[in-house]
Amino acid sequence: MNPFVECFSGCTHAQAAPCPRFVDCVNLGAQCDSARGDEGELRRTELLARLRLEVHQKPVVFVGMGTCGLANGAQGVFDAFAAEFAVRGIDATLLRTGCLGYCSREVLVDVKLPGLPRITYADVTPRDVPSIIESSVLGRSVVVSKLLGIAAPCDAEGWHGLPLLHELPFFAKQQKRVLANCGIVDPEDITQAMAHGAYRALSRVLNTMTPEALIQDVLEGGLRGRGGGGFPTGKKWEFARAQQSDVKYLICNADEGDPGAFMDRAVLESDPHRVVEGMIIAAYAIGASRGYVYCRAEYPLAIERLRRTIADARAYGLLGENILGSGFSFDLLIKKGAGAFVCGEETALMNSIEGRRGMPRPRPPYPSVSGLFGKPTVVNNVETFANVPVLLGLGAPAYAALGTTTSKGTKIFALSGRVFNTGLVEVPMGTTLREVVFDIGGGIPDGKRFKAVQIGGPSGGALPESVIDTPVDYEQLKQVGAMMGSGGLVVMDESTCMVDLAKYFMAFIEEESCGKCIPCREGTTRLLETLTSLTRSHRGESADDALQRFQGMVYLERLAEVITDASLCGLGQSAPNPVVSTLRYFRDEYEAHLYDRVCPAGACRELLTYRIDQEHCNGCGLCAMKCPSGAILGEKKHAHYIIEEKCTRCDQCRVNCAHHAILAH
Repeated sequence: MNPFVECFSGCTHAQAAPCPRFVDCVNLGAQCDSARGDEGELRRTELLARLRLEVHQKPVVFVGMGTCGLANGAQGVFDAFAAEFAVRGIDATLLRTGCLGYCSREVLVDVKLPGLPRITYADVTPRDVPSIIESSVLGRSVVVSKLLGIAAPCDAEGWHGLPLLHELPFFAKQQKRVLANCGIVDPEDITQAMAHGAYRALSRVLNTMTPEALIQDVLEGGLRGRGGGGFPTGKKWEFARAQQSDVKYLICNADEGDPGAFMDRAVLESDPHRVVEGMIIAAYAIGASRGYVYCRAEYPLAIERLRRTIADARAYGLLGENILGSGFSFDLLIKKGAGAFVCGEETALMNSIEGRRGMPRPRPPYPSVSGLFGKPTVVNNVETFANVPVLLGLGAPAYAALGTTTSKGTKIFALSGRVFNTGLVEVPMGTTLREVVFDIGGGIPDGKRFKAVQIGGPSGGALPESVIDTPVDYEQLKQVGAMMGSGGLVVMDESTCMVDLAKYFMAFIEEESCGKCIPCREGTTRLLETLTSLTRSHRGESADDALQRFQGMVYLERLAEVITDASLCGLGQSAPNPVVSTLRYFRDEYEAHLYDRVCPAGACRELLTYRIDQEHCNGCGLCAMKCPSGAILGEKKHAHYIIEEKCTRCDQCRVNCAHHAILAH
């Protein structure tokens, strides 16, 4: 049911007869003469305050139920709250939200009591639910052991002096623009989204701007594509706008295939209305009548919430025929992808939508001239579309003032790997990688040293500490051998072998290559073979094998250049980046693997030599029992020893030794 219909008697908000100023009425007050008046304004104000949960009569509990929260048991926590409320007869509201960004502290639960600010608990399990209800919901006090922070200062008894959420190290340097509503609103409730400003930019565009003026605003704002190379979004729209065609298409690329990247999924799960709003605005700019969201089938929750969002937007007259009475019509469909990495490339993605195998084609013609079904098409990714309402809401000059000279706005990163705080991070362009890793991420755990950060996914680059002060900026990242990419940021400590890392990414790329062009298909296979030979045991190696290992290393860089120059699509052209960047910064590790046949990081197991520390071994015999090849010998209560020729480097002895007497070098 649309609660806004009851707000103004003079407005009609149904799809059949849309009111052009509907969204403005909701957020700014009655826009038509017949609805104006103190009584109508009071009802609107009360309704918004209720939907924003600024004013409410009973306790509200929010459970973070994005995929990260669900993976940590959010459904069990939600069910426990529901059961406790039912058993105790507590009159409280229980809501689902998306991801707040602090994934490593999931499950996150917020409690909002009437007249008090929102309080956030972390690492919540079903066993914590009774104490949270007893203390916070009923007792108006805080469970200190689970407290993360509160939304605003409060002088109420029991709530005074609590840490503020936005002052915590993880949040302090972030500027949440795109993620502003994530973890705050129920992603399946369009009324909450609208009460927090959704579709306001769309209303202003449709009521006051021509497509040309809109494109000019996006150009002046300096928005660049957030999915890869950073092509100016306004330019892409301008090219498509200039094409004469009876049909134009718009595509949202939600095929997020990079290992360690989950930004698009989180935005779709937590604030899907922002993405849909950005798509409608873009469609108006280029004159598209039909759009697709290409989302991989591995994101069932995102697809489910997106379906609900599209249906609600249609019901409110924000999608479909004659949107907000403007005469502009646009509708959306969801296309589920099978999860092929190459379908992140736009021409392969369009092939997939057309029902063909997802394989790229040479360009030009570019999609803005001849794209889906041969019609002009614009393809942007989730984060790019989500930035559009932000840009228009701030205004082009204010948006352009945020960031660096060539990179505007904010960037979302999926921070993961060897770092204390993992999760979603949104920072202004120009923030250094050091600030992201150490100030927001909290640094490296277990007392280990930072070694590198992989940015840009498998096609990006691994950057060492010597360049970690590089700002987040498209051009400056390219200068140091990396790329912005979609936003995966994987932190590595000293235990990571960079040759092994390059091998991991090359194995991924070789597996995901569509195989259409020879440089990518055969070249990535040869790269992987060379990297594998470097990490393989030298024991029993023939002279021919050794020769091929040296030969492969000699030709490694030349082969990478050929793949970059000759591959058909952007994915193939950037495929050697992990090898090139690790060779640039960690060549000594390659040489140690090649000449000395050792792995300095101790990660390439086949190159390790195991031995038993005679002083620490008490002869318990557990290592001998766990050894599958019978390589460990010794008498009971006497130090054991390892027969190197029989050792398979399975690591079981070291893992199971309680006295840390097994050493691997």
